[in-house]
Amino acid sequence: MRAGSLFFAPLFCLSLFGQLPKTELWLIKLKKEKESVFLGKSVNISPKPGYNNQPSFSLDDRSLYFVSADSNQQTDICNYTLRSGKTRKVTQTQLSEYSPQELKPGVLCAVVVEKDSAQRIHEIEATTGVHSKVLEPDSIGYYCFLNADTLVYYKLTKPHSLRLYELSTKKESWLGNSPGRGFKAINAYAMYYCLKDSLTTELYRYNFRLQKAELISTFHSGSEDIVWHPKLGLLRSEGTRIMHFQENLNDWKPLFDLSIMGLHRVTRFAFDKEYKYMVVVDNL
Repeated sequence: MRAGSLFFAPLFCLSLFGQLPKTELWLIKLKKEKESVFLGKSVNISPKPGYNNQPSFSLDDRSLYFVSADSNQQTDICNYTLRSGKTRKVTQTQLSEYSPQELKPGVLCAVVVEKDSAQRIHEIEATTGVHSKVLEPDSIGYYCFLNADTLVYYKLTKPHSLRLYELSTKKESWLGNSPGRGFKAINAYAMYYCLKDSLTTELYRYNFRLQKAELISTFHSGSEDIVWHPKLGLLRSEGTRIMHFQENLNDWKPLFDLSIMGLHRVTRFAFDKEYKYMVVVDNL
């Protein structure tokens, strides 16, 4: 890998979503005492055994979106309301949706595996589940929006590649090969991304204005799930622990250890904006 440059590596032209693992979703209340935060009440919000994954908080932090699979491994988007504890299906189609996010109030975006096996981002009405718009790029594995016009996505090429796509001009730029799935927007012009090989994961911070990449940290390749939080900074999962990056020390320190809840291995996780709740995916 080349430090300081945006030439990394991801997947192949097949779906990322093959045999789905058994996963559960846990919503955890966070308790604050002075400058410290502790794990509070937790609840398993998985609607049924099997694949329950890819959670994200709504823009107003009142609910969670995630995907759940049926016996045929076809996935639909679900919504869990924090106050009522009730879950409803947003979509009930023959297509499979993944990685739902609320793009703007009442409108979701998700990677959808279409009937011809194309994988594109659809805009979906949050109340009706109607697929209202399809974005142009195909072969999408993972994605994030830097701003309303700029999409960064993991393309299922050989090798897998990271791409930048401008919605208004339909201009696409190649950013590099073999990225990990961990890439997150910091703001409208900067992001974190991971490059990985069989042994290690390298975490970079990239500024699109300066066209400059900076190596932040190197760790074992089994961990590539990262989160950027405006109050907490940079976090990643490692086994059952949530690790917090202390940049002044150039080191990762445990923030929470979820083994006390009986969890097995945390992969995806997310926090609300006010740092009152955490949702985690436990791989069984």
